Amino acid sequence: PTAEPLLRKWVSWARRCRLTPFKKLGATIRDHLTGILRHFDTGLSNGQVEAFNAQIQAAKARAKGYRTDANLIAISYLLCAKLRHLPRHPWLHAPHQT
Repeated sequence: PTAEPLLRKWVSWARRCRLTPFKKLGATIRDHLTGILRHFDTGLSNGQVEAFNAQIQAAKARAKGYRTDANLIAISYLLCAKLRHLPRHPWLHAPHQT
């Protein structure tokens, strides 16, 4: 069977359940059913976006806030874009000696 009838059946059960958390989860799944079903068709997820968000939130916490939005955007690009053409940090990489 496909995912749609199984999810609809579970949501129907959850709405009749006596446990409030299941009722709430059933309502949430019902509200987002089209997006959930689209995942099964396309195979896409928002996992990578969530990973980027976690990196940005960690940078904000480390810096205790940035002075301007432009600075936060710049550091977000540096953290998340995985740029390969940037120069090496002189103190982190020892020069090659021959």
